[in-house]
Amino acid sequence: MTVRIVLADDQAMVRVALAALLDAQPDFAVVGEAADGAEAVALARELSPDVVLMDIRMPRLDGIAATRRILAHPSPPHVVALTTYDLDEYLYDVLRAGASGFLLKHAPPEELVLGVRAAADGGALVSPAVTKRLIGEFTRRPPRMPGPPAVLDRLTPREREIFALLVRGRNNSEIARDLFVAESTVKTHVTHALAKLGLRDRIHAVLFAYEHGLTEPGRPGPGTG
Repeated sequence: MTVRIVLADDQAMVRVALAALLDAQPDFAVVGEAADGAEAVALARELSPDVVLMDIRMPRLDGIAATRRILAHPSPPHVVALTTYDLDEYLYDVLRAGASGFLLKHAPPEELVLGVRAAADGGALVSPAVTKRLIGEFTRRPPRMPGPPAVLDRLTPREREIFALLVRGRNNSEIARDLFVAESTVKTHVTHALAKLGLRDRIHAVLFAYEHGLTEPGRPGPGTG
């Protein structure tokens, strides 16, 4: 199956380099290129790609607003933010807008390829190590909705326990080791927990936890106390 990709970046040379890298993969096809967010929205609707690589800072319509517009439509593509720095000041907002994660423009080519492939498969794009760095950025902001939301009651005790470890940046193998269960069991519980909470992926689980004041660095997450 070919992964159809739209590139959105206001720098032509960046688009050329990304297109060359991605088109070299046998299962990738760059089907459109946009120089700003408005063009990205139009191409996403016209071409129905699987993944949109979205620069955050662009003229006319920035990547944050463009992401919101793309994801507001039925059956939208996965949107992945492109940023120059791993703690871009707008990263938090683009993730809240619904982006599935982010890639660094200066990352090694293999990381970019793996990131796009993960997005196409509906997986998480942010490694546990980077998630931990992002947590520091998220928690500089006060909780938007303090207190445990009622939706947490939908989770089983085991799902709450695993969710609490997930939002602290643990990957499946680490959670499995901590809880003495099979990694496949962890994966199943993670999938169920995200679905019940209406969360797209792990990074949005982290956002959810910190926006509700459920956890903070160095302290247990929901359901572990």
